Amino acid sequence: MSSEEVGTLNLADPKAMRAMAHPVRMALMELLAVTPTLTATQASEALGESPANCAFHLRTLAKYGFVQEAGGGKGRERPWTRVHRSINLSTEGQADYQAELAAHALSEAYGERMIERIRYAYGNTSWPPGWGDAVISSDSVRFLTAEEAIGVSKEIRAIIDRYEGRRTDPDSRPAGALPVQIAHYIFPMAGLAGVAGRPGRPQAADNDH
Repeated sequence: MSSEEVGTLNLADPKAMRAMAHPVRMALMELLAVTPTLTATQASEALGESPANCAFHLRTLAKYGFVQEAGGGKGRERPWTRVHRSINLSTEGQADYQAELAAHALSEAYGERMIERIRYAYGNTSWPPGWGDAVISSDSVRFLTAEEAIGVSKEIRAIIDRYEGRRTDPDSRPAGALPVQIAHYIFPMAGLAGVAGRPGRPQAADNDH
């Protein structure tokens, strides 16, 4: 396998899911999403963890195929790189109950991490100049089939992917560019189905912040 990412990993192995559901490992994967390579020492400086601890977690991620050595270096100065650009949990249609439990735990861990980050973002008042108005939230309710919902997610991803090259090529980033987290969630609101669409009912409002 080359050091370049090979696209999307459809993650179905419950052991690998449980391995990923660790705060340091999730943080390491996030760091490797914005830099082509990372050593345990560099990770230590970014995360406030010991180099030995970062090296251990990088080796664990490598054991389950999430990262690999990029070549060169030695010991804690060995650079690591992500194997896949993105990861999808893939358990639908499987009879493996352990995989479902592991996927739920990993999704919950990611969700809690995201909620904490959102709380920080919207409570922060000291953004760099010009970035205050770029902290945006938006939510909408639309009537879609499951296939259409999946299609909307793919369309959003296609827009975000226009800027993919900047992630691994610092020279392509314009002046003033910062790492920006773009998250979207799509899920059915079954609790509204019983009243939605009745004559005389108002349409659901969009909320942009």
